[in-house]
Amino acid sequence: MPDPAPGPGSGPSGPDHESARPQRAPGTFKVGTIAGSDVLVTSSWFLVAGLIAIMMAPRVEQVSPGLGAGKYVAGLAFAVVLYLSVLLHEASHAVTARHFGFPVTSITLHFLGGMTAIEGEARRPREEFWIAVVGPITSVAVGLGAFALWFVTPDGLLKMAVEGLAGANLLVGVLNLVPGLPLDGGRVLKSAVWGLTGNMHRGTIAAGWGGRLAAVLVLGYPLLLQRLTGQAPALLDFAIAFIIAAFLWSGSTAAMASARLRRNLPSLAARDLARRTLAVPDDLPLAEAVRRAREAEAGSIVTVTSSGRPVGVVNEAALMATPEDRRPWVAVSTVARTLEDGLSLPAALRGEELIVAITRTPAAEYVLVEEDGSIFGVLSTADVDRAFRTTTG
Repeated sequence: MPDPAPGPGSGPSGPDHESARPQRAPGTFKVGTIAGSDVLVTSSWFLVAGLIAIMMAPRVEQVSPGLGAGKYVAGLAFAVVLYLSVLLHEASHAVTARHFGFPVTSITLHFLGGMTAIEGEARRPREEFWIAVVGPITSVAVGLGAFALWFVTPDGLLKMAVEGLAGANLLVGVLNLVPGLPLDGGRVLKSAVWGLTGNMHRGTIAAGWGGRLAAVLVLGYPLLLQRLTGQAPALLDFAIAFIIAAFLWSGSTAAMASARLRRNLPSLAARDLARRTLAVPDDLPLAEAVRRAREAEAGSIVTVTSSGRPVGVVNEAALMATPEDRRPWVAVSTVARTLEDGLSLPAALRGEELIVAITRTPAAEYVLVEEDGSIFGVLSTADVDRAFRTTTG
């Protein structure tokens, strides 16, 4: 199964609070709830179920001749049972993530298996390890259980299903331990490198390269199969190998790009990017406010109450749109945006916490305040974007 996916708004502080549940992705259907998480099925799953039914039909006919069209129904039933075991795999990720305090928004069954949407990133290598490894352990346990049942199951369709369930789950469990992202084994490798080096991003890069290597090896699988069996691989073998390799390559590449990006984020500090600001009464004429700001060489203006509490931040675009001949006659508050929740931020914010804060409440400017409530300065989104491009470019 692919590794559990972090959800939107994930970050160092993500697990400490529940975020709003995102809208269901297009093309998915809710079929139930497990561990407080929606269980979704994508439209591609129905295609896979149909393919499994067709591929299983000859075997069903061999085990139980004379079923006619019923052999496809039996194949479809096997597909459902198989994906129930996939659901167990993903549910184990969800339960473990919740144990560590991470919200889990959904479990999605799709073309290549399943995905668990977990809000936030692991805070310690131990959390990363257990959230990842529990999935393959569950699959291997289901496979071994089915294998044990095979010896006491009477011949027929039921024994065929138990046999298939054992083989599929053992295969899924073992392959998911391949040390490369986006597989669970990639996250296990990430946790190991993270634990040894103390650097989470270095662990992601190492596991990403493991995923790329796995993708290359998968492409050569049909040729290896020919060497082992002496039979020429079918076109379907090459198609499946290409799809899996593309999935592994794209997933590992995306993880590596994200790691490189997040490795540079700590250099973004709100305090360093803040503009010097001038605090003025909210009823002061705009022209006078601009004059004082130029005199003080301030790059921003904040409106305050008589007690000094900040109530608004002047919008630069609105200021420039106000003709100079009108500025003496309008209050500075007319071009200031009210400081709603989220527009006043701690001056100590930096890195990913800073990006999450401004993404949560989009605005052109934010007032930065010290722990004692005093105004430090004004942070412009344009300045953050410019610094972000410079840092990650």
